[in-house]
Amino acid sequence: MELEAQVSTQNSYGPAREKFISKTFNHLGGSIAAFTAVEMLLFSTGMSETIAIAMFKLPWIAIIGAFMLISWLASRTAHTVDSKAMQYAALGGFIVAEAIIFVPMLYLANAYAPGVITNAAVITLVATVALIAIAYTSRKDFSFLGTTLKWGGLLALALVVSGAIFGFELGLFFSFAMVAFAGGAILYDASNIIHHYDEDRYVGAALELFASVALMFWYILRVLMRLRG
Repeated sequence: MELEAQVSTQNSYGPAREKFISKTFNHLGGSIAAFTAVEMLLFSTGMSETIAIAMFKLPWIAIIGAFMLISWLASRTAHTVDSKAMQYAALGGFIVAEAIIFVPMLYLANAYAPGVITNAAVITLVATVALIAIAYTSRKDFSFLGTTLKWGGLLALALVVSGAIFGFELGLFFSFAMVAFAGGAILYDASNIIHHYDEDRYVGAALELFASVALMFWYILRVLMRLRG
């Protein structure tokens, strides 16, 4: 009985922490819904075609650079400012930026591989729920993944930038590797939400987790498009 009590204590958190976890995951759901709504608006109004054509004409390295800058500013704002309005503005700005950078690939997928967007979305959501469930039910601290993800992310970024500069295709293997990387990032983010984030930073925590989910969706979509190909 004493051992059971100890295990029960280890696997439970106070009401404040549980409320924070719930808020963060609810904000993740809201972010995904907002992203979907923005994409539906862009495609239903025909703006997606204009945006896609314009982005096809731009150097991919410039698009990556602009997105990285926006991501950094949004993340820094959401994690450092005290104003909740500014935190939500950062999250909203990041969602819009994600929606725009997805437009060219979604435009191609919609035109040449009907059905893969829905399939990629379903696979991403199922994988995300499963990884969050692993982090939540096991209550294991996956922060040890941080160093691996950091160096893996830098390597992936170097390959993406090199591909954009020198014009070589990274291929299907790279996309599969990035799906695995994104899965690790989701597990890491979910673990940090459960164990480490300050309880007033649920907006910033949701932003980080949404970014990892979007990364997984991007590369699952690339894999399915290549396989349909």
